[in-house]
Amino acid sequence: MRLLFDENLAARLAPTLADIYPDSTHVVALGLGGASDRVIWERAAAEGFVLVTKDEDFHGFAVLHGPPPKVIWIRLGNCTTQDVVQLLRVHRDDVRSFWQQEELAVLALG
Repeated sequence: MRLLFDENLAARLAPTLADIYPDSTHVVALGLGGASDRVIWERAAAEGFVLVTKDEDFHGFAVLHGPPPKVIWIRLGNCTTQDVVQLLRVHRDDVRSFWQQEELAVLALG
């Protein structure tokens, strides 16, 4: 399972979490900095990423269109990058279970 971190999350999340989410990356690393939500959505779907975001718009896309891609919606409000790291580490099993259930589109964590 590969995660694609949205622009509203820190780029350092991918290398920090590489031990449990290998081959994950950030939208900027894919040349998608400043890209529209639609472009990011389509790239995530085409390349088999799970999109990780704090952006409610992607929740809406997931509900409307369904997967792929799946969306992990970070619901922490104002938080640090370390808070997001901790959240994704603590919920590792939940994330894996979410990935395996094809019909699920959104996992809200917070």
